Amino acid sequence: ELARRAGTVLRVGRDHAMTADVRIGEKSVVLAFPTTYMNDSGRAVAALMRRNGVTSDRIVIVHDELDLPPATVRVKVGGGLAGHNGLRSIVQHLRTQDFARVRIGVGKPPSKEHGARHVLSGMSRNDRELMDVAIGEAADAVEMLLGEGAQAAMQRYNTRTPAP
Repeated sequence: ELARRAGTVLRVGRDHAMTADVRIGEKSVVLAFPTTYMNDSGRAVAALMRRNGVTSDRIVIVHDELDLPPATVRVKVGGGLAGHNGLRSIVQHLRTQDFARVRIGVGKPPSKEHGARHVLSGMSRNDRELMDVAIGEAADAVEMLLGEGAQAAMQRYNTRTPAP
C-alpha cells in the first residue's frame, strides 16, 4: 500500500527482499518485503539495515498479530514476540527488540496448533474488505510514525475502538 501511494512497485533486488526507494513526507525510506520464508525474515531485515546504514530505531516492521481482533491496527515500540516467528527471526538477527511495529490484527485461531492454517487460509469477502481498510490504516500509521513520531502514532492508533 505504501508503494502504491508513492506511485511505485516493489522490485526484486538483493538482500532477500523486494524493495522500493520512496519518499514519505520529508523522509527518504526503503520499503521492503522479504522474499524469505516468514520464519527467516530477519535475514532480509538485517541485510537491508547494513546496506542502508540504519539502526533498529529507524525501522518499522508491519506484521500480522493473532492477539488483536481482526482488522485492528496498533502501534508499539519494542516489546515481546507474542509467539510470532517472523519477529523472532528479526530479533535474533538484530539482537534487539527495540524497533517500531505496526500490528494488523488477524484474530485468534481455534487453538494454538491451528495458528499457521489460520493466517494462511483465505478470507471471506467481508473479512477481505475489513482487512483492506486495516491495511490502509496501517499505511497511515507508518506515515504518522515517520512524520510525527512513535508517541503520536501510538496515541492515535492504540486508543481506537477495533473495527466491528
